[in-house]
Amino acid sequence: METLIAVENLTKRFGSNGGREHLAVSNLNLQVREGEVLGLLGPNGAGKTTTVRMLTSILRPTAGRATVAGHDVVQEPRYVRSIVGHLTEFPGLYLRMKAREYLDFYGELYGMETHARRERADALLAQFGIADARDRRLSEFSKGMRQKVALIRSMLHSPRALFLDEPTSAMDPHSAKQVRDAVAQLRGQGHTVFLCTHNLYEAETLADRLALIRRGELIALGSAQELKTKFLGAPLIEIRLAKPLGQAWATLLDAPSATQVRVQEFSENHLVYQTPNPAATNPRLLKALNDAGADIVTVSATEQSLEQVYLKLVENA
Repeated sequence: METLIAVENLTKRFGSNGGREHLAVSNLNLQVREGEVLGLLGPNGAGKTTTVRMLTSILRPTAGRATVAGHDVVQEPRYVRSIVGHLTEFPGLYLRMKAREYLDFYGELYGMETHARRERADALLAQFGIADARDRRLSEFSKGMRQKVALIRSMLHSPRALFLDEPTSAMDPHSAKQVRDAVAQLRGQGHTVFLCTHNLYEAETLADRLALIRRGELIALGSAQELKTKFLGAPLIEIRLAKPLGQAWATLLDAPSATQVRVQEFSENHLVYQTPNPAATNPRLLKALNDAGADIVTVSATEQSLEQVYLKLVENA
């Protein structure tokens, strides 16, 4: 897949001209492939929203460069805005307008033909379960319904890159699932999604890769599993026996069949360990236990969580 979003040493400072300077984003380097969902994670004030505003040609970088589909966000802002969709964390809506009227207005701004924009708006309203409210004023909508309309607005023109800032923050579980399904559908259609969220389940479920920033700097990048392995090590594997083994665990663990086993805790009928190569090590160890006459009750893996990775990196600030 080709690179759709390219970021080179992107930097943003606020508060010059004699005031106290704040470095919001510092020398950020990042590439996002076409058709990829990238999750951008970080604590409040880490620079996530500032990064998105620069990539959508809303905010001018202090230094560095970024392109979307090969178009510079500073030199070609109008074109960049025409091929991206942007859902802000606190979207503003024209509350006196009716939902369909509002979407039709934005579709016209995007240069969409009348029939195409109305057909697209109706399809998205139905997809998100609010088609029956299309002729109601937005002032009558709940917070979650307004969030849906703002999301539909950002998706209306089928953007090549969709930037979502906390897209499900105001939604109930059912509505949040509709958004996740929509993001997955967009990815399946080849659209790129840049997702800012504090919802780690959402990030892990949707994103192909995760980028974690802290104090404006990129500190980790990779798939959820890659980050877990890199920062937490291999998953913990637990073996429980019906009765004591009858011999020291060390007699099995010292054997060639159990090489690369790192014991975390154990008792007479209980072992917790890690291994970097479970596909090779686990069958051999289980065979050794079976040969020793052990009655194995359960073998289970305790997966490391993305939350553990996040907290480890953020708390090491």
